[in-house]
Order: sequence, then structure tokens, then C-alpha cells
Amino acid sequence: MIELLLLGVGVGTLSGFFGIGGGTILVPLLLLLGHQIKDAIGISIVQMVFSSIYGSYLNNKKKTLDIPLVFTIGIGGFCGAMLSGFIASSVDDRVLEIIFLSFALFALIRLFFKTTVGKAQRSVHKGVLFVIGLVLGTLSMLIGVGGSILLVPILVTFLHVDLKKAISAGLFFVIFSSVAGLISHSLSREIDFLSGAVIGVASFVGVAIGIHLKDRVDVVLQKKLLVIFYLLVVLYLAQRVFL
Repeated sequence: MIELLLLGVGVGTLSGFFGIGGGTILVPLLLLLGHQIKDAIGISIVQMVFSSIYGSYLNNKKKTLDIPLVFTIGIGGFCGAMLSGFIASSVDDRVLEIIFLSFALFALIRLFFKTTVGKAQRSVHKGVLFVIGLVLGTLSMLIGVGGSILLVPILVTFLHVDLKKAISAGLFFVIFSSVAGLISHSLSREIDFLSGAVIGVASFVGVAIGIHLKDRVDVVLQKKLLVIFYLLVVLYLAQRVFL
């Protein structure tokens, strides 16, 4: 129980600070602790429901959450995530680990592309935003991450959204993807709800800490820390998959 509570606080802090659903770090940690990847994915999805809802509530109170920006993407994410559990149940564990590695690697690479400071935010057709959410929701819930691991770089790099605004939007997207993913995975196989709930409740403390730090850290430093974070995840998963 102590182990789960500590995991929750740590994952929640990273979730609030980087705008991720928590699965990006929780799944690798659970794998490191001996869980099978499909069990880790289930626990991660339960935790994400808790951290994303609470984190988005805090972001909205601080007026850093632009709901219209990500609402259409979120609806697409919900639809896509509803398919994830049934797909995951028929996919080999090693394939899931490779997909997870690909997610983290893509997110890392995109963050090295510089964006023009002060460049006007792009306006994109809602149909395109829905498709982006659909794809992200399907793939991210397949491996137990919220989707913001890819959405934040997409918002920053392609739509020129401010990083802090994109991080808040990414965490809000996770609400849609994680709720639908939880429904889908629950229908396709057994999930350890207790472990996920304990980590999720403990993550409330961490999310508050992470959001507090996010709003006080320079954007440049925050981006550097995000790059380091993704790099560590990529190195661990590459070692696990290829060695």
C-alpha cells in the first residue's frame, strides 16, 4: 500500500507539471516492479481518470485551461479510446511495448523542433481536430497513456499553442480518453481497480504540487525538463524491448 501511495504522489506531480495523464511514467514503473504490461496498462488507466479530472479542475481555477481549444479533439479521443480495450486484448505484449516506445520517441523528437515565439496560433477545421483526437485516443489508450504525450507536441509545434496552455489542454484531453479507455478495457478483460484507485487518490496530492510548480517555472526550463523526462522513458523502454 505504501508503495502504491508513493507511486501516486510521484506520478501525480509529473502529471500536473508536464500535462500528461500519468501513464507515461506509471506504466514503465509498474513494469520495473514486475507487472505484466496489460496489467500495468489497466492500473494506469484507472489512475489517469483521477489525476486528469482533478488536474483539469485546478487548471481551470487558475484560468490556464482553454476548453474550446481541445473539446473537439477530446470528443474524437473518447470515440477512439472506446476501441482500445478490444484491440489491446488481441495484441501481443511485446508489440504493445514497442508501440509505447514509439510514442515516447516521437514525442521526444518533436520537442527538438523550435517554434517561433509570438507566432499566431493556427486555426484548424474541427473535422481535422476530431480525427487527431480519434487517432490519439485509439493508440494512447491501447498502451495506457492519456494521449497528451503526443498532443502537447502537436499543439506546440503545428498549431503554435503556448506550451503552458498546451500542457493544460493535454491534461484535459486525458479526461476523455481515460474515461472511454476505462470502459473499453473493463469490458474486454479484468482490471486491478483497487491498485489504480489507490494510486489515483494519492495522485491528487502530486497533481496539486505539479500544477503549482508548472505555473512558476520558466517555459524554457519546463521544455528542457520535458525533454529529459521523455529521454529517460525512451532509454528504459529501448533497453526493455531490445536487450
